[in-house]
Amino acid sequence: MANTAVQRKSGMWLRSKMKRNMVLYLFLAPAAIYYLLFHYAPMYGTLIAFQDYNPFKGMMSSPWVGFKHFQAFFDSIYFYRLIRNTLLIGLYTILFGFTIPIVFALLLHEVRNSKFRNVIQSFSYLPHFISTVVVAGLIVNFLSPSTGFVNGIIEFFGGTRIDFLREPSWFRTIYVSSGVWQTVGWSSIIYYASLTGISPSLYEAAEMDGASRLGKIWHISLPGIKPTIITILLLDLGRVMDVGFEKVFLLYSSATYETADVLSTYVYRAGLVQQQYSFASSVGLFNSFLTFVFIIVCNRLARRLSGYSLW
Repeated sequence: MANTAVQRKSGMWLRSKMKRNMVLYLFLAPAAIYYLLFHYAPMYGTLIAFQDYNPFKGMMSSPWVGFKHFQAFFDSIYFYRLIRNTLLIGLYTILFGFTIPIVFALLLHEVRNSKFRNVIQSFSYLPHFISTVVVAGLIVNFLSPSTGFVNGIIEFFGGTRIDFLREPSWFRTIYVSSGVWQTVGWSSIIYYASLTGISPSLYEAAEMDGASRLGKIWHISLPGIKPTIITILLLDLGRVMDVGFEKVFLLYSSATYETADVLSTYVYRAGLVQQQYSFASSVGLFNSFLTFVFIIVCNRLARRLSGYSLW
């Protein structure tokens, strides 16, 4: 009887709590449904990485082959190149795409003229709203060896025209620099918001002690946004192997595979072009595994070195 009463009481408490928070649950429902349908449900399809998948037989009738496709990828002549390109582009993106927004936010915070600061912020946000396809089109037009604006400037100063998009040595520079231009303003918002949350009395006390602007930035601003910096860094490191497929696909060519071909583009070619569905799935699953390892290791290092972590 006592157990029944306790269960009835806990059930009534749970129902009343759900009723009280129904608006919040409805607010979260679209995001939850999205992740269930497009992130968790498709995970069932990763089983084909361990099969010789045949679309006509389906997953239930296709033969199981274990780690055959993983081994084939590890033995492939493209394995080292793909890992190297993906890792380098990801690290360069973090090195510049992570640090420059911080510097930009610090500089904005030091601007005393609010109107001038608002104009700069507005212009810096605009590239974020330009689609990847349009950005790639702009890059192709500006860097064209015959009609490109950049080559026109090079030729004007006595240089020779360069076919940037067919030179492997230029691809990473183009990819990373265009990404920084597109995201620097938008990425700086969270750092600027953190800076505005720092108490002005700290800056006033530092100024009374004779601290310079650089000293205030180093001893007050940066420590004040340290938790935000570490959190964003961990999230970015978790995506270091998740180099964007769209822009690479729009900008690369067979001439630049040496430095431009990454895991996501290789999965596309192997899976959709060559119709090696199981092999492509195994490469994609391996990429996801590397991403998972990266974020676990980086989270532990951050917790040990700074005391801040995601969990």
